[in-house]
Amino acid sequence: MTNFGSRRTHLAFAAFLLFFIFALAYAHAQKRESAAGGVLQPDKGKFSLLLEGKQIGHEDFEIAPAGAGWLAHGTTTIKSDKGEETKVSGNLTLQPDGIPVAYNWTAQTDKTNSAKILFANGIAKITLEMQGARPFEQDLSFASPLVAVLDNNLYHQYAVLARIYDWSKRGAQQLPVLIPQELTPGTITVESTGSASSGGKSYEGLRVTTSDLEILLLLDSNHKLMRLEVPSAKVAVVRE
Repeated sequence: MTNFGSRRTHLAFAAFLLFFIFALAYAHAQKRESAAGGVLQPDKGKFSLLLEGKQIGHEDFEIAPAGAGWLAHGTTTIKSDKGEETKVSGNLTLQPDGIPVAYNWTAQTDKTNSAKILFANGIAKITLEMQGARPFEQDLSFASPLVAVLDNNLYHQYAVLARIYDWSKRGAQQLPVLIPQELTPGTITVESTGSASSGGKSYEGLRVTTSDLEILLLLDSNHKLMRLEVPSAKVAVVRE
């Protein structure tokens, strides 16, 4: 009787353990399915930053599922003519539909500055930390929770923008935008330009227009960012 009871206990425990493992695996799969069901796609690579055709820096980046959402991370290193180095890093957490949840950036030159931003219901709560100064807090409001985050020198965020654009509708589409390092809100217009070419290669063009700047995104057939051009500034960002 003792042996039979012991076997029954072991079987019950094994069944419970199997159920527990299955439940964890199912929950993990559901999270991945939820993240994969949005507009974003995994991407990882490196961009060369060119000014008047001369390389001045590079950016390493990755856009990948993270829990039930996505994380877009990038680090850019730029060298001036004098050899001074600037490094900027950004982490953007997104819902599967591209709505931002949180963002933090760090900029390192002779000083280190950083900020943390939380997004909720069209409001961005910003905490800015400048080296040698007390933290500064500010709230910015937007007409829509779908805000394009386009920070200085973090060009992988334009790859996210290319996914947020509604390709089924095409045409000119307006989005609220935030440039975090400048604490600047605004509006951008994004519009498909159809076929485009550069360097003897064919792309799908996407034009981004701000109040004072026009940026051309050159994408492959899967809408992956391959090249970015700012003609007025003679700047090009090229995927390696």
